[in-house]
Parts: sequence; structure tokens; C-alpha cells
Amino acid sequence: MNKNKRLIYISLLAAQGVVITMLERAIPFPFAFAPGAKLGLANIITLLAIFTLPYKDSLKVVWMRLLISTLLGGTLSTFLYSFAGAFLSYGGMLLVRLLGPKRVSMIGISAAGGILHNVGQLAMASLIAQSFSVMLYLPILSVTGIFSGIAVGVAANYLLEHVSTIRQFQLEESAKSKLTKAWYEASLVYREEKH
Repeated sequence: MNKNKRLIYISLLAAQGVVITMLERAIPFPFAFAPGAKLGLANIITLLAIFTLPYKDSLKVVWMRLLISTLLGGTLSTFLYSFAGAFLSYGGMLLVRLLGPKRVSMIGISAAGGILHNVGQLAMASLIAQSFSVMLYLPILSVTGIFSGIAVGVAANYLLEHVSTIRQFQLEESAKSKLTKAWYEASLVYREEKH
């Protein structure tokens, strides 16, 4: 894949992440028992970036999504919360992905990311409030993180399986990365078993 094609793909992923973030901000909180909890649908884009791009480029997607969505309607505090949640989630998903397709699925990676996103946001809230008691909210947010992570993982898995452009980027990256190759080959086996 040439450099321009890669830059366009990175930009498109970041733009889609921004649009999803803005739409999610516009809808009311779906979890009445957990005020502030969101579905985290923009993590679909983060997952696709992790599975189709090298580490440096997937990091660019996360950074651009955070910065642009903050500039389009956020504040310093929303940036801090989003930064803490997004980067802890991103790092955690990268680490869990290292386990490989024989030990964990994309849905499992996404669920781990959902929990870690909430941990990051609560850690930032504890730091700002200078009180550890904010972390008492973690069990409730962990439940929502697991369920939203599962939903996000299912959606990302569907897109990776059915959108040819995304599959093409994963195939091209698999030629350079043994880990991506293992995930790509596992998806082929899964597709064959399914049909």
C-alpha cells in the first residue's frame, strides 16, 4: 500500500471516529443506573485501526479522533477524561491482542478495552477530585463496560469481515506483521467454518 493510500485510510478512520463521537454526545445516556456511561461506539474505529494498521498509525487515529472531537465541542475536562480512557483502553487492547486469536477473540479484546476505558476515566476523576472514593463507581461502570465492549466488538468484527476495503488493509498489514497475519488467517478459518 502506498503512503497516500495509507494516509487517506488513517484520515477516514479518524473522521468516522469523530462523527461517531459527536453523534454519541448528542444522544441521551443509555444507562439510567450508571449516569455518564456511554456505549463507546467510537471504539469500533479504534479496533479497526488496531487490526488493520501498524501500532504508530493506529495511535495516530486515536490521537486525531480525540483532538478533533475536543475542538468540535469539548472542553479541557472532557479532553482529560477522554484522553485517560482512550489511551488506557487502547494500550490494554494492544496488549490483550498479543495473546493471539487462539486465546482471545476481537470481542474479548473489545470488552477489555471497555472496562479499561472506564478505569482510565475514573482514575482521572480521582486525580481531579483528589479523592479515591470516585473509584467506588468502578463495579457499576465495569458491567456497562463489558456489555458495551461486547457490542462494539461484535460490530467491529462484522465490519472487518464484510467491508472489503478494511479486509484489504488487514491483508496488506499481515504481510508485514506476524501477529496481524495470525489474526487474518484465523478470520479466514472462521469464515470457512461459517459457510
